[in-house]
Amino acid sequence: MGKIKFLFIILFGILAFSACEKDDICIGADTPQIVIRFYDILDTTQSKDVQNLLVRGLDDMGAREDSIPNIALDSIVLPLRPNRTSTSFILQRIVNINDTRSIDTLTFSYEPREVFASRACGYIVNYDNLQASLTETDPDSLWIKGITIDSTHIENSAATHVRIFH
Repeated sequence: MGKIKFLFIILFGILAFSACEKDDICIGADTPQIVIRFYDILDTTQSKDVQNLLVRGLDDMGAREDSIPNIALDSIVLPLRPNRTSTSFILQRIVNINDTRSIDTLTFSYEPREVFASRACGYIVNYDNLQASLTETDPDSLWIKGITIDSTHIENSAATHVRIFH
């Protein structure tokens, strides 16, 4: 009888541990954001900081939403709207308090594509066919001089997707 009881305990232990699943923890599966790097217009291989950059997102009604405050960086990471086919940002380089000449509106057009990441993470959105258009408020603006798309597919936030020359 002791052997049957011992065998039953071992069998029960094996069944109990074999029914366990590993924890579903989502690690590293986020919807990617667009990475923009700023370059010198005179030397297009050299990155260049933008002093006093203010970036604001635009919603569908044209209202401004704060995105990135007054900064000085050579690259920025911005979120795209996964439920839309375009996202617009106002990029302003503030030279002085009354500066209205250094304001440009940058619009990204894309096709969102849902991708199943895992059971824990669910779906993420990647972006295909990325295009950029620039609207300048002042044609004599000294701010953005050119835009180049490095990657039309956004699947991660580790690489540069767009280059802006100033």
